[in-house]
Amino acid sequence: MNQDHFNIKTSLKTDSGDFSYWSLQKLQDLGKNINHLPFSIRILLENALRNYDDFAITKNHLDTLLGWSPNPSDSDIPFKPARVLMQDFTGVPAVVDIASLRSEAKRKGKDPSKINPLIPVDLVIDHSVQVDFFGTNYSYEKNVEVEYQRNSERYKFLKWAQKSFNNFSVVPPGMGICHQVNLEYLAKGVITRDGMVFPDTLVGTDSHTPMVNGIGVVGWGVGGIEAEAALLGQPIYFIMPEVVGLKLTGKLPAGTTATDMVLTITELLRKHGVVGKFVEVFGGGLDHLSVPDRATISNMSPEFGCTVTYFPIDDRTLDYMGKTNRSASQIKLVKDYCQANMLWRKDEELIKYSSVVELDLGSVEATVSGPKRPQDKILVRNFKPRFEALLHEVHGRSYIPIDKREVSRWYAEGGGQTNEPKIESPDGVGYETKVKDGMKTVTVELHNEKFELYDGSIVIAAITSCTNTSNPSVMLGAGLVARKARERGLDVKPWVKTSLAPGSKVVTDYLEKAGLLDDLEALKFHTVGYGCTSCIGNSGPLPRHIAKAVEENDLIVASVLSGNRNFEARVHPQVKMNYLMSPMLVVVYAIAGRVDVDLYNEPIGFDPNLEPVYLKDVWPTNEEIAEFSRMVLSPDDYEKNYGEIFEGDDFWKKLESGKGEIYPWDDSSTYIKEAPFFKGISADVASPKNIKEALVLLKLGDSITTDHISPAGSFRENSPAGQYLIGRGVQRPDFNSYGSRRGNDEVMVRGTFANVRIKNQLSEQEGGFTTYIPEDKEMSVFEAAEKYQAANTPLIVLAGKEYGSGSSRDWAAKGTRLLGIHAVIAESYERIHRSNLVGMGVLPLQYLPGENAESLGLTGKEQFSILGIEEGLTPGQKFKVVIKTGNETREINVLSRLDSAVEIEYYTHGGILNYVLRDFLKD
Repeated sequence: MNQDHFNIKTSLKTDSGDFSYWSLQKLQDLGKNINHLPFSIRILLENALRNYDDFAITKNHLDTLLGWSPNPSDSDIPFKPARVLMQDFTGVPAVVDIASLRSEAKRKGKDPSKINPLIPVDLVIDHSVQVDFFGTNYSYEKNVEVEYQRNSERYKFLKWAQKSFNNFSVVPPGMGICHQVNLEYLAKGVITRDGMVFPDTLVGTDSHTPMVNGIGVVGWGVGGIEAEAALLGQPIYFIMPEVVGLKLTGKLPAGTTATDMVLTITELLRKHGVVGKFVEVFGGGLDHLSVPDRATISNMSPEFGCTVTYFPIDDRTLDYMGKTNRSASQIKLVKDYCQANMLWRKDEELIKYSSVVELDLGSVEATVSGPKRPQDKILVRNFKPRFEALLHEVHGRSYIPIDKREVSRWYAEGGGQTNEPKIESPDGVGYETKVKDGMKTVTVELHNEKFELYDGSIVIAAITSCTNTSNPSVMLGAGLVARKARERGLDVKPWVKTSLAPGSKVVTDYLEKAGLLDDLEALKFHTVGYGCTSCIGNSGPLPRHIAKAVEENDLIVASVLSGNRNFEARVHPQVKMNYLMSPMLVVVYAIAGRVDVDLYNEPIGFDPNLEPVYLKDVWPTNEEIAEFSRMVLSPDDYEKNYGEIFEGDDFWKKLESGKGEIYPWDDSSTYIKEAPFFKGISADVASPKNIKEALVLLKLGDSITTDHISPAGSFRENSPAGQYLIGRGVQRPDFNSYGSRRGNDEVMVRGTFANVRIKNQLSEQEGGFTTYIPEDKEMSVFEAAEKYQAANTPLIVLAGKEYGSGSSRDWAAKGTRLLGIHAVIAESYERIHRSNLVGMGVLPLQYLPGENAESLGLTGKEQFSILGIEEGLTPGQKFKVVIKTGNETREINVLSRLDSAVEIEYYTHGGILNYVLRDFLKD
């Protein structure tokens, strides 16, 4: 039972009723200096005070939080979120795990119906729509139809869960992306429950959950493993964070956007170093930022590397809540509680931060980022020369200016029809390739239309949800760019695959009300779906003639997208350069058709009279955008769309799903399988053992992301996952994506470390290959792991800095464990993946400062024994590693990244859910 350790529980009288709360003001009156604490730390403190039971949350935890200083202790602190948010890719395996826990409980003679989420869980189906159809008025309907064909089994499973679990709701497909739904609807600011009022907090199974920080809600992304523990009542433990203050001054100059601002901040905070830290925003610049602007910044917390980017609640927060149709009583409750409990934005000058980073918003310029990391900022004025340099530095090709290439006048001036007869070939496509100084130009002729592709051509232009589509200013701005371009007779180039994937139906409502949806559709930016598309790898296939030209000629083509992720092979496996930018610039570059254009001095196209059209001719003013915002934004749109959010379309309503406490597992299913982690689990836990005579499965460099590790996107027929499905009678067109099959461990383990761009130093091939050391033979990672497991050989991974950066992918850890990997030795880890490794019973180890695989002369072909585990585990201890090469033996020390006592418990049990299940079976 929760206890009031400091006797600070008091009552708050509100228009919504009388509620009890734990008063930070009373702590301040007791001399605890709460006013020096960052707002985000105050919320963590309130959380611990309210949930204090002197068991899971102890007095030491309270003292640690109360003692926060700019250089905080490395002690662990607890967090019990008020709710959990899931998206379907990460949500399905989490639900599979809970259903599997029920099945094992039933086999053990326990009541499985008692295994339920203990706090509310909202799962938004938003990651499954793929852009198969585009550029037409039927794109949305066709994509949704195909989505249900591919995913009906998964959707039936989720519908079963909604009926069978308590505290579990599902937002059906086509309603929006989880972050935007959370920001615009689910987030309450403060919550009332069981007679108490307290801050709205959450964790989400998507790394961009911090978007809700923009509305004053503390929440961050965790792996499905941590989320499952939270919803089953376990606190999440993590090391007390530093809090970096981001001081914003001034306001954005005319012509710049929130996207330019956030890409500037991404580079700034990455350089400062905020990995694993909190960022809290303050300063006069906040008074010039709308909540959507703030949310745009918070959304990209994973790209900064931090856990949260928090904006305290103020008048602008309440104004946004009103505009998005929160009730007047809820808004008043938020204000009353936050002002009473020291959570209202004021007295910023009293707060002590670990460090402060300043940005004058007036210094922000038009910006893009790429070609493969969000922090690789490029000013638009430098984009063309930077592309030229990258083409040479990364891809070894010389850049030829467009006016020096062997291209015809009609192409340079916008393209057109040819009078030549249709090429007689099986697919109606003809190609002619020219190479000059290493730069390739491919002439494509299709159905009497002729155009030329070359290094730097844009083949994907995606206004995709997540970062920007919750921000009306940039979405209306994109519509205005399209209108002005249309008025000048411009169109997007015929080789560009365009798409518009809003984060909620509110976006299309106000674009339609403004008349701007017609303008976007005139440039083939038709709505293709509501959810995460290009950022997650759901760009869909390139048109066949484009794909063939790129594949057969090894073209270095590009994508432009208004998202937040552009890691290698993420957007599309055939696209090697991917650039993040505002929705407005996405439209501009789709018209230009290439990234090697100087937008300030060169035309983006030519009108029908062959007059040049420049960026300034199509770029709207801030006043124009503001005027449209005033005309079309209304709380009624939010009431209409969110009033029916759980109903779903006809496809959803017609889905048949059973109801019962145990899910009826189907052994023939290639989508949903009972998780293997809990079957036959023993009631007692065995003591952990030393890892002896292990071999290296992969030796990796720096910045290995969870995209490199976890299965994502599409996969080929000759891959281990493809061969598995072929063997089960699934044909290539029905493969779907890895994300859609996350409920099947047999598929996912075969896709772990199978990214086509991963560079394993134990293989001469790029992609998911390694050397099976006993035979000195190259093969797929999965095939080698199978052979090692058959021989009972434990495996490890060697890695560099920032291992596991990127999205919170639970399968990056689950697949690691199922491959037989017992430990990872890296120079450093990103927070979520390290935690997930522990949560799956994999030991994260770290080289000592100044050491790495190269400095230690490790080739990856040695034999490793990790000793000291059996002697007892303590947080942050050192282990001895005995390395054997032939007849030579040497020793090194490594640091354990089991960072807390509870993580040691999880590791000892073989994972966090094993710990939870044993606890349930015991009780």
